[in-house]
Amino acid sequence: MNYEFMIASTPLPPCMPLPRATFRLPVSNTAKVMYARLLDEILTRGIEDSNGILFIRFPIMEIAAALSRSPQTCKRSLNELEQAGMIMRVRQGIGEVSHIYILLPKEDAAHE
Repeated sequence: MNYEFMIASTPLPPCMPLPRATFRLPVSNTAKVMYARLLDEILTRGIEDSNGILFIRFPIMEIAAALSRSPQTCKRSLNELEQAGMIMRVRQGIGEVSHIYILLPKEDAAHE
């Protein structure tokens, strides 16, 4: 892969969003990278529920492949994100993929 220095007019390559507020939240760096990936996924492939709220279906094995992490690490990071109030998972039927809702942190909540 070739690299180049940035100048003021250099366009950024495709990037994933990561709200600044997430840097102060008590989750692992793996969970933060996962959050950025989930946010990117919902922006590109989000599905509207009956209330107009976006969610994604992202199976553990696909998340693991996307992040180059083990399924167990991904499960742990999803649990971290859910406990921190950054995502909400709505379980579906047996064998069905959960709906993942992404919750956006408010800037002032990160300063608490």
